[in-house]
Amino acid sequence: MSSLLRFDEVLEAIDKLPSEDQETLIAIVERRRIARRRADVAAEVQEARQELQTGGCRPQTPADLMKEILS
Repeated sequence: MSSLLRFDEVLEAIDKLPSEDQETLIAIVERRRIARRRADVAAEVQEARQELQTGGCRPQTPADLMKEILS
């Protein structure tokens, strides 16, 4: 049996918290979500830089990209 709580169990537990604790929980979850997204973006940027350095892609202007898309 998994030690993870089901989503509905988590919601029920949150409902039992005082309003102030619910607000604190929301703030913590939001900060963690932002931090995770920031880490994802940083990894994507690093991957793109490596691809550029190894010749996997080339710099283009917006006009070049639009020509390529519309062709």
